[in-house]
Amino acid sequence: MIALSDPAAPQADHDAPFEWLRACHDRVERMAHLLQRLQVHLQQRAAVDRQAKEAAQQVQRYFDLAAPLHHEDEERHVFPRLLAGVDAALLAAVTRLQADHVAMAADWPAVRAWLQRVVDAPLGAQWKTSADEAVLLQRFAERYEAHIALEEQTVFPAAQACMDDAALRAMGDDMMRRRAIGGAASPQARPIDAASASTRART
Repeated sequence: MIALSDPAAPQADHDAPFEWLRACHDRVERMAHLLQRLQVHLQQRAAVDRQAKEAAQQVQRYFDLAAPLHHEDEERHVFPRLLAGVDAALLAAVTRLQADHVAMAADWPAVRAWLQRVVDAPLGAQWKTSADEAVLLQRFAERYEAHIALEEQTVFPAAQACMDDAALRAMGDDMMRRRAIGGAASPQARPIDAASASTRART
């Protein structure tokens, strides 16, 4: 059985935005693991059940809405600080993370289509994931796991060390504003497309 959960949204604390980012990472990892468990669940049962459909909707909803906002947090507030420096290792790390964002955005439509097939399938319908789809799903989940590890071990500590209290508060305020937390106006969240992610990676 798939252990379904709907993790609470990370606590919005504009005074500690990097802790907020790390809380987002926890949820990303849980959604990536749920995606992997869903694939195994369907493989074992060879049929779609209600639990599989609910899990597919949950993963789809998270990566449609919350994950793009998290990517944008990093592109706006974390990466530029390090790209302005001269540390070769940090520059290489950020370049890799930017490339990850492009690759994640490029893979997401196909992952989403697989999830949508689960959502749309009649209960009890026979199910088979193709070999290509299995590779795609594994790549998508594993890329997020490696991405998070690099950020938390290397990039976040370095970026945070460059920021004073005023910069951290401005970062947190922007994160809250874009999510319309506390009643502030914010553009509606939308999935990041590969083209826009690629443009940011080059700037």
